[in-house]
Amino acid sequence: MKRYTCLILATALVLSSSGNLQATDNELVRVIGSESRTAAFAQRDPARHPQAVLEFFGISPDMAVAEIWPSSGWWSEILAPYLGDGGRYYAVGYSLSARRTPQWRKNMAKELKRKFSGDPQRFSKVIVTSLSVPEDTEIAPPGTLDMVLTFRNVHNWIKGDYAAGVFKSMFAALKPGGTLGLVEHRAPDDADVDFMKRSGYVSESYVISAAQDAGFELLQRSEINANPNDDKNHSKGVWTLPPSLRYCRSLDDQADSERCTIKYRAIGESDRMTLKFTKPIPETG
Repeated sequence: MKRYTCLILATALVLSSSGNLQATDNELVRVIGSESRTAAFAQRDPARHPQAVLEFFGISPDMAVAEIWPSSGWWSEILAPYLGDGGRYYAVGYSLSARRTPQWRKNMAKELKRKFSGDPQRFSKVIVTSLSVPEDTEIAPPGTLDMVLTFRNVHNWIKGDYAAGVFKSMFAALKPGGTLGLVEHRAPDDADVDFMKRSGYVSESYVISAAQDAGFELLQRSEINANPNDDKNHSKGVWTLPPSLRYCRSLDDQADSERCTIKYRAIGESDRMTLKFTKPIPETG
């Protein structure tokens, strides 16, 4: 109780991106500013806005939260220690048993488990589960999660033709009234599915429709992760931009590669939607 009392006493009011006054979560500030985070991860904070994003989604340290496909653990380094004492953090990784999971994803899942086991002080309470549609779809016991988070993953689900199944899995794991927080590279709303599969950019209308088809209701949108400098017209899709810089890395001439890198670093990371959904509470009576 002492920890939470201190948090309440130290709370300050700030203006959120939606224009409402909200309390700054000092424990979240502490975790994000911790020197235990990987330096290369922390350097991306100005592009990923972890505090603003998580506060917009309404996270609190007593919640049961699942993150879909945490990859190398960028968000895990924030979520695991933040939720470690009073909440639960489910790291829902790539399935090691599913035949459709490519080997590079299986390798990444194994590496993430090694990361967790190698630092028990931060990660000993992480609950590792997996997700692969259609054979491995229970990310947590049904109806037990307060929040599901997913960051820049929808384009992968579209490319694999299983987006609908993933949204159903997330919906099933949430409590009624629970939150789905979603960040994704943003395509123009008139973009077709072929463009989304090829470029990695997804339209907001596609995401909202897919979520609603699974039963979710859209609560709020935020421009926290907007980037007006990104015109979405890149030879290697979203991976042209930082941090991938795929096109620049493909150039044989070092000078050309360096000029290319300077150009795309000036644009910055992708323009992204930030959407907050809820699982409706059934009406009674």
